[in-house]
Amino acid sequence: MRKLIYGFGVSVDGYVNDRDGSIDWTDPDEELHQFHNDRYREIEVSLHGRRLYEVMAAYWPHLPEDAPRIEREFGGLWREKPKVVFSRTLTEVHWNSTLVSANAVEEVRRLKAAGDGVMEVGGASLAAALMPHGLIDEYQLFVSPVVLGGGTPLFPSLDKRIQLRLAETRHFNTVMMLRYRVE
Repeated sequence: MRKLIYGFGVSVDGYVNDRDGSIDWTDPDEELHQFHNDRYREIEVSLHGRRLYEVMAAYWPHLPEDAPRIEREFGGLWREKPKVVFSRTLTEVHWNSTLVSANAVEEVRRLKAAGDGVMEVGGASLAAALMPHGLIDEYQLFVSPVVLGGGTPLFPSLDKRIQLRLAETRHFNTVMMLRYRVE
């Protein structure tokens, strides 16, 4: 069965974006960007919610030729990576993406059972829909030293707790990575 990872930049007070929806405070330096590039190579399938897909699709396929090497590298990886985009409003997706408008929980169960590699989920709303069903196997939090005071929370309200075990910590120049496995 495939493992599903939810990895996201998060503020110290637990938000993935600020009140205006901005994530400008998560811009990675070269060290962190290279880590994300290397990690992304290991992902078999990337699951995107609509909003994240729209942000990614507006930027990564259209990098200028003078963009930094590390960004061009990720842009190529993102364009080629198989992606499943969950949306009830989009009518088409591009760049090696498949659009799913049906039940996300059932589709993710099917995708997990269809292989033995690693998938990632991107987008707080999509991840929030999967959490109560126990579909996320690992959380990778990239904690930025900023307090936002509001925005989209990393974790939704849940009816029952999710027990985690700390598997790794890693200090980068700009963030602290906390990797947790679901028990």
